[in-house]
Amino acid sequence: MSAAAVAGYRFCPQCATPLAWISQQEDGGEKQRLRCPACQWTHWNNPTPVLAAVVQYRDKILLARNAAWPGKFFALITGFMEAGETPQEGIAREITEETSLRATSLDLIGVYDFQRMNQVIIAYHAVCEGDEVKLSPELAEYKLFAYDEVRCWPASTGYALADWLRSRGHQPQFAELPGRV
Repeated sequence: MSAAAVAGYRFCPQCATPLAWISQQEDGGEKQRLRCPACQWTHWNNPTPVLAAVVQYRDKILLARNAAWPGKFFALITGFMEAGETPQEGIAREITEETSLRATSLDLIGVYDFQRMNQVIIAYHAVCEGDEVKLSPELAEYKLFAYDEVRCWPASTGYALADWLRSRGHQPQFAELPGRV
């Protein structure tokens, strides 16, 4: 697969000319990007903001398994921010959409890079309430973990969970990601 296909674009969306890797002087110096040699359109390939939440429900941590994931990997509630909403509004919406719970407080944990997916993760701690967890079709199952039983993973949202645990006086334990050495 060509580098252009990896970036998601092969042709200019303005004039349909095949894109090429072209170096050009920018504010920070010379930068090679996918550009249209005909109309000069540039594919910036900027990271996408993704929201994540360490959901605290009934004094436990709620982790969920995405229905599309193989295996039994459980992770934070995540989702994309939508136009016109703040990050706080977005993660509160995602929590409700995916679990039917309502966030009663949100506190920023931190911002984490996830370069493999070209994303920036904005992670929150969310205290949530509700009568019961009802998962969206996007999620296959969930588990509630005691703070000393939850295992973090060596990736952006796992680091957010670890940072939150440390902020509460717990020493995070890390587990290997499936398929990683």
